[in-house]
Amino acid sequence: MNANPVLLQKKYARIIEAFSKREGITLSEALGFFYHSETYDLMSKGISDMHCMSDAYLVEDLEEEYAKKQL
Repeated sequence: MNANPVLLQKKYARIIEAFSKREGITLSEALGFFYHSETYDLMSKGISDMHCMSDAYLVEDLEEEYAKKQL
C-alpha cells in the first residue's frame, strides 16, 4: 500500500521532531539518523505498512535502533 507522498512527508517531520526531543539531540542529528535508519527504509518502501503505525510507535522504533547503534 502506498501512502500519499505529502502526508508521508508530514509524518516524517513529526517523527523526526519527536525523536529529537526524546533523545535530546538536534533536529539535524535526528534528521540524519532517520534518513539512514531501517525504520525510514521500511516506511519509504511501504513494507509492512509501517507508514500506518502511530507516530509514537515509530519514534519508539527509532529509539531502539538509535540505542543499538550507540553501543
